Amino acid sequence: MKPYPFSASRIFGVPLAIHPTKGKVIAQALAGRLNITSVTVQGAEGAKMMEDWDDEAYSEPAEERGYEVVSGVAVVPVCGTLVHKSSSLRPYSGMLGYNAIRHNLMMALNDDSARAIVLDCNSPGGEVSGCFDLVDAIYQARGDKPITAICDDMAYSACYAIASACDSIVLPRTGGVGSIGVITMHAEYSRALKGAGVEVRIFQYGDRKADGNPYNPLTKEAAQRFQADIDELGELFVDTVARNRGLAASKVKATQAATYMGAAGVDAGLADAVMAPDEAFRVLLTELG
Repeated sequence: MKPYPFSASRIFGVPLAIHPTKGKVIAQALAGRLNITSVTVQGAEGAKMMEDWDDEAYSEPAEERGYEVVSGVAVVPVCGTLVHKSSSLRPYSGMLGYNAIRHNLMMALNDDSARAIVLDCNSPGGEVSGCFDLVDAIYQARGDKPITAICDDMAYSACYAIASACDSIVLPRTGGVGSIGVITMHAEYSRALKGAGVEVRIFQYGDRKADGNPYNPLTKEAAQRFQADIDELGELFVDTVARNRGLAASKVKATQAATYMGAAGVDAGLADAVMAPDEAFRVLLTELG
């Protein structure tokens, strides 16, 4: 059986801002490869399938520019599972790094051929690490050039955080926004190892050093500490969206990481208009004159 240590380290025991259904799909796909019999989800509810989230997925050489300029508008992709860093400036093997989005955004802001910027959003979200720094960079760029998030299908969780920083958000009738939450999955092998006659002993310095390790049952104290971290990240997510969208934090928190399709997203204050992506692009061009 092929080992997937890098993939596992990006999925289990780390906070993710991803749609919960996609997170479950990824976890279940990886579980079979690591002999995990069950998956426990901790925290607020928030990919390409796990076969594309392999350890070899970061080998494509970087390009100079990862966006296209169409009729004077820079179209920056925000697609696939979002990760902290990727070597490609375009979606590759179902993933895209926040570093790539930031690079493309900054390049487009300084591109004289681009009068405006569109973030082409179609993602269930991804890793928390690096997400909110990118969101702040987009938010701070408001006013330099018009920045519009056009959802081709979905902008959930981390992708929605990014979209919320834009001047406006447009989604199609069947597209979705929301999932403003954070999720962490914990894998634990102790019973499987015991059944296989394997005993793992952990030598540690520091009472909390081995918290969350996959070879022992998760202690109540460790679970509480991990939940506290998730709660803190969740509040950051809520406050960031509230700032970006001009909403009360209580209203954003009240969504409880729910997702909203089409007009329901506009009614919830999470989007501004319902249009097909091509129509939204034409409207933007008309507004630019």
